[in-house]
Amino acid sequence: MDAKPWQDRVREEDQLLEQLNRLTSQSATRRAQALREGVEQTGSIAEAARVLGRSWNAVYNALKKDDSKKASGKPDATTTE
Repeated sequence: MDAKPWQDRVREEDQLLEQLNRLTSQSATRRAQALREGVEQTGSIAEAARVLGRSWNAVYNALKKDDSKKASGKPDATTTE
């Protein structure tokens, strides 16, 4: 059995990384939406974080990152090399 050339393997892994980055970005967007709903229901970022057992800073940063992603017009994060 012939092994694939290294260039093909690198290309395939690059494609996989791009796909995983898109999926991660989409998941982060859905998570931020759920966090927003939690903040709305509980009345504050701190309370939503407390319910989840996370720091308020983690919730705040997730929401802030999603806001900046929306503002930049980049719905899916990709890596550059």
